[in-house]
Amino acid sequence: LFERPVSLKEKLFFTKQLQVLLKSGVPLLDAIDLLSQQTEGRLKTITVSLRDTLKEGKSLADGLALYPKTFETIYIQLVRAGEASGQLDVILGRLVDYFERQDEIRKKVKGALTYPIIQLIVIVVVVAILLIFVIPQISDMFLKSGQSLPLATRILVGMSAFLTTYYIFIGIGLIGGYLAYRFWKATPSGARTVDAIKLHIPIVRYFTQMGAVVQFCSTLGMLLEGGVGLAESLDIVCSIVDNKVLVSVLREARENIIKQGQVAQYLKQTNMFPPVAIYLINTGEQSGQLAQMLNQVSQNYEKDLIEYSDGLTSKLTPIMM
Repeated sequence: LFERPVSLKEKLFFTKQLQVLLKSGVPLLDAIDLLSQQTEGRLKTITVSLRDTLKEGKSLADGLALYPKTFETIYIQLVRAGEASGQLDVILGRLVDYFERQDEIRKKVKGALTYPIIQLIVIVVVVAILLIFVIPQISDMFLKSGQSLPLATRILVGMSAFLTTYYIFIGIGLIGGYLAYRFWKATPSGARTVDAIKLHIPIVRYFTQMGAVVQFCSTLGMLLEGGVGLAESLDIVCSIVDNKVLVSVLREARENIIKQGQVAQYLKQTNMFPPVAIYLINTGEQSGQLAQMLNQVSQNYEKDLIEYSDGLTSKLTPIMM
């Protein structure tokens, strides 16, 4: 009950160590037993459970499936495919690369949007302090002088008086509005509306759409390379994309792809993928190298996403200052 959840860093450590042991020729059961002695906390509990599962004659994927909050569907399915093909160490290496790249992109995107928001919050707090504590003292001095004040000054004094008089009601209103927003966003219709709005805000739209393209291509490419079937791979990919609107578009494309077997054609109809990405995916499909081309598309747009986030941060900082 009081154990903290397994972090991404701990999961990467577990995956890397298991890959090294298997690559060195250590049997899977012995490798898990060694890891159970090196880990601690929640991860130790999981590795001990995995060891017991293997002793019962079950697969590693079956043991991982008991912990869905720690190991995602993509992790479990790839491990299952790796066990079936006898290339578990190779699959684990791909998983490490995948999670490290996803984490890097997430940090870049979050950093690009978080820093300006922090600056904006600081600006709002400073302005509020000026209006509540500083302006009233200055306005008293102006009023005592008996001079008529300019319109801009009168507006500033009025804003200050409003804040100092009704600050309790303003605070309650802001907190109530935030809680109502969180409650509404938790509903299916609210979440879909928020995701639709994200696709209409210029900068946020780019991050949302390109992030989904990178996530789709990298995940689908890795699953196909790992030996997971196309239908199952598309199911997994659709379940991990964050935006509800894009998920519904991808699920519709998935149904058409499964029926017709033409990946690039139906991805193009989503209007979600850039023309260059569709061209490369189509080339990979025609040449029988779809997985490799999906990974190439993912890497190309990962670079674009990181460069865009770096450029955005450098431009927004002086604007916010």
